[in-house]
Amino acid sequence: MESLQTLPPSSHLSPAALSFLDHRFRTECALADAPSFVSELQTQCAELDRALDELTRRLGAGLAAYASFSGEIHGLFGHVTDRLTALSSTVVPDEGRGEGDGKGFKEELATLAKEVARLETVRVYAETALKLDTLVGDIEDAVSYTMNKSMRKQSASQNSQEMHMLAIKTLKTTEGILTSITKAHPQWKHLVSAVDHRVDRALAILRPQAISEHRALLTSLGWPPPLSSFTSSNSDARTVNQVSNPLLSMQADLKLRYSENFFALCNLQELQRKRKARQLEGHDREVALRQPLWVIEELVNPLSLASQRHFSKWIDKPEFIFTLVYKITRDFVDSMDELLQPLVDEAMLFGYSCREEWISAMVTSLTTYMAKEIFPSYISQLDEESATGTQSSARISWLHLIDLMIAFDKRIKSLIENSGVLLSFDDDDIMQKISSLSIFCDRPDWLNLWAEIELEDALDKLKPDIQNENYWIKKVEGAVISSCTDDYKSPLVSNSFLRHLASVIDRCRSLPRVSLRSKFLRLAGLPIIRNFFDSILIRCQEAEGLTALTDDDAVLKVTISVNAAHYFESVLKEWSEDVFFLEMGMDGDDEAGMESNANIYREGLPESSRRVIFDDEIKKLEEFRTEWVEKISLVILRGFDSHSRDYVKNKKQWQRGEEGWTVSKALVEALNYLQSKTSVVEVGLNGRDFVGVWRNLAAGIDRLIFNGILMSNVKFHRSGIDRFGSDLDVLFGVFGSWCLRPEGFFPKTSEGQKLLKLDENRVQECKAGGKKWLKENGFRHLSVTEAEKILKNRVFTS
Repeated sequence: MESLQTLPPSSHLSPAALSFLDHRFRTECALADAPSFVSELQTQCAELDRALDELTRRLGAGLAAYASFSGEIHGLFGHVTDRLTALSSTVVPDEGRGEGDGKGFKEELATLAKEVARLETVRVYAETALKLDTLVGDIEDAVSYTMNKSMRKQSASQNSQEMHMLAIKTLKTTEGILTSITKAHPQWKHLVSAVDHRVDRALAILRPQAISEHRALLTSLGWPPPLSSFTSSNSDARTVNQVSNPLLSMQADLKLRYSENFFALCNLQELQRKRKARQLEGHDREVALRQPLWVIEELVNPLSLASQRHFSKWIDKPEFIFTLVYKITRDFVDSMDELLQPLVDEAMLFGYSCREEWISAMVTSLTTYMAKEIFPSYISQLDEESATGTQSSARISWLHLIDLMIAFDKRIKSLIENSGVLLSFDDDDIMQKISSLSIFCDRPDWLNLWAEIELEDALDKLKPDIQNENYWIKKVEGAVISSCTDDYKSPLVSNSFLRHLASVIDRCRSLPRVSLRSKFLRLAGLPIIRNFFDSILIRCQEAEGLTALTDDDAVLKVTISVNAAHYFESVLKEWSEDVFFLEMGMDGDDEAGMESNANIYREGLPESSRRVIFDDEIKKLEEFRTEWVEKISLVILRGFDSHSRDYVKNKKQWQRGEEGWTVSKALVEALNYLQSKTSVVEVGLNGRDFVGVWRNLAAGIDRLIFNGILMSNVKFHRSGIDRFGSDLDVLFGVFGSWCLRPEGFFPKTSEGQKLLKLDENRVQECKAGGKKWLKENGFRHLSVTEAEKILKNRVFTS
C-alpha cells in the first residue's frame, strides 16, 4: 500500500476539519479505509466543482440577459425621447393651427400614447421576467444545496430543513406572481409556461427529498409502533393507546422537529394544490385538486406494510383482518384531532380533516390489500367449485366476507359521527373514502358477481316457501314489511319475497355510490320481483287452464294471487317514496348495461319514465291485477248471461204482468248465480280489487240488459214497465251491499227505464226536444237515436 502523505500540524487545521477527522478516524483500524475515503472525497469535490461551474455559467447567462434587457429598454426610452423632442418642435399656438393640422396632431398623440403603453408593457414584462428568473434561480439553488447535503452524508438536517422552508417560501412568492400574470396578462402564456417548466423540475426533486426526510424522522420517533400492542389481550384501549402511540410520547425537541417537518410538507402540498388550480382553470378541477393528505399517508403506509405480514396468514379468516384494521384506526384517531389537526389548520390546508384523512387512508390500505389478495383468492375458489359442480361453500364464504365489510363500514362511520364533526354522508365522494365496499368502484365485474351470488342465495331460500302450499293459504297478519294499514288478504309467500328483497336492499345501502347501488339492485333486487311475478302468474294460468275459472276453488286461487300482487305493489310504492330509491331513478349510468337483461321483461310495455327504479315492476303488477280482475268479472258475467238468456229473449213478458211474483221467475236463477259467485269473490279478494270486480259486473250487466231488452224492439205496456222496474230494483239490491246508489252504475238501463215511465205528453216533448231536452231532463248517457228507439216501443193503449 502506498504511504499516505503526512497531514499538516493540527494547529494549521480548522476546528471543523479536526472534528471531521476525529469522527472519521477514531481508531487505527479506520486508517486502512483512508485510500477509499480519499477517493470518495475527490469524487465529491469534483461534483462540487462541476456544480460551481454550472452556477457560474447560469450567473453569467443571467447577467447577460439582464444586460440585454437593460440595453433594449434604454434604446426604447431613447426612441421615445427622440419622438417627444420631434413632437415639441412641431407644437404651435392654437390660434395659428388650422383644422387639418389639429386633426393630424390628435392622431399623432394617439399613436404616441399607444407607443408609450406598449413600452410600459415591455418594461413590466422585462421586470417581471427578471424577478421570476431570480426567484426560480433561488429555488434551484436551495434544491441543489439540499441535494448536495444529502450526498455528503453529513448530519445537516437542520440546515436542510431551513433550505426547504426557504425554497417553499420562494415557491409561494413565485406562484403568487404567476397567478397575477394569469389574471392580468393572459397573453404572457409563454413566460408562465417557461417558469412552470423550471419550477416543476425543482419540485420533482424537492418533494421526494421532503418526504424522505419526513420518513426518516418518523423512523427516529419509533413509527410505526409494534403491532403486538394492538393484538394484546388488554381490553383497555385507552391504556394501549398511551403506551404504543409515538406521536403522543415525543420529547419537546423531537416534537418541535416533527411539527416543523409536518408543517413544511403541508405547505408544499398546499402549494401544489394552488399550482394545479391555476393550471386547470376552466377545466373540471375537482378530481385533480382533491388529493389525500401526504403527511397522513406517510403515517399509514408503514403501518399498512407491517399489517400485511399478518394479513397473509388470515386470508381464510378475514374477520381478524377487519378487527386489526379497526383497532389501529380507532386507537390513533383521537391523536389526529389533538396533535395533527392544529398543524394542518396552521398550514391553511382548508377542507382537510385529519380524522377523516386518517380513517380514509386506513380504509384505502385495507381495500388495496383486499383487491390484490383476498378477492382473487375467493374468486379462484368460486371458479374451482363452478368447474367441479360441487355445492358452493365458496359462495357462503363470499357472503360472509361481504357481511364483514358492511359491519366494518358501519363501525368506521361511527368513528367520524362520534367525533362531533358534521359530515354529509349523502356525498358519494366522502362515502367512497371511508367504505371498504369502494373496492367495487373499480371492479364492476366483482359487483356483478356479488349480485349474482346474492340473487342465487335469495332464490334458493325462497324455493321452499313457494312450493309450500300453506304459504299460499295463510294470510299476512298486520303490516310486517310495510306501514300499510289496509287488509290486502295477502298470503305469507308475498311477505317471504318482500323480506328477501328488503335484505338485498339493506345490503346495497352500504355501497358508496348511487350508480353502484342502482346497478346492484337491478341485478339482485329486480329479479326477485320478477320471480314473484312469474310465481303468481303461473298459479293463475294453471287455475284458468284447469276449469276456465268456473270452479270456486280456481277463482279463490286467482284471488290469492291478486291479493299477493296488490300487497307487493303497495309496499313497492311506499318504498319508492324514499329518497334512496329516487336517487337511483335519476341515475342512468348503468341503463345500457341493464338493457339486455331487462328486455325479456319489458316486451309489450311502453317506455317508462325511469323516475323510480321499481316503476316497471309496479306497472307490471298493476296490469296483472287489472287483467285478472277483468277475467273474474268476465267469467261471472258469462255465467249470468247464460242463466238469464230465457229472461232476455222473452219479449212478450213486457206486455203483461206476472201475478204473485215481485221479480220475474226467469231472472231469479241468474240473480242467485250472481249473488253466490260475487260472495265467493268478496270473501277471497281484497276490498280494493273487489270494487273493480263488482263495477265491471255492473257495467257488463248494464250493457247486457240495455242491448238485449231495451234495444231489441220489445213492446212495453204499462204492466210490463212495472214488472221491468221490479226486476231492476231486485238487481240493484244485489249491488246495494257495496254502494249507496247502485242504479248509478247501470246508467243506460236506469235512464231507459225512466224514459219508459214518461206519460204520453212527455214522450212527445222528448221527441220534439231532441238532445237538448234529454240533457235538460237528466238523460246524459243516452243518445237521441237510442231514446227515440226506446220511446218508439212504448205502448200507451191497454
